[in-house]
Amino acid sequence: MVTVKNTGRLPVSIKGWTLSDKSGHSYRFGNLRLNSHSRIRVHTGIGHDSRRDAYQDRRAYVWDNTGDTAILRNDHRRLVDTESWGRRGR
Repeated sequence: MVTVKNTGRLPVSIKGWTLSDKSGHSYRFGNLRLNSHSRIRVHTGIGHDSRRDAYQDRRAYVWDNTGDTAILRNDHRRLVDTESWGRRGR
């Protein structure tokens, strides 16, 4: 699971934004708006989307607990943020 947070004071539409890992797995957000200082958790498993959780509906998990990198890009493919953890993320 990866958490995407709007740290700004204004709401942000993340429709068409992508969240991917170093291996090229990618998830495109649907019609979603993050209010100021709100967050959404992105799961790779199967589930029902809500205001707080989004599911990629993949049978195999994407994020590696021992190390990975999450890459967030806007709808123009511009880099918004990256977060790395563990050995593989470096």
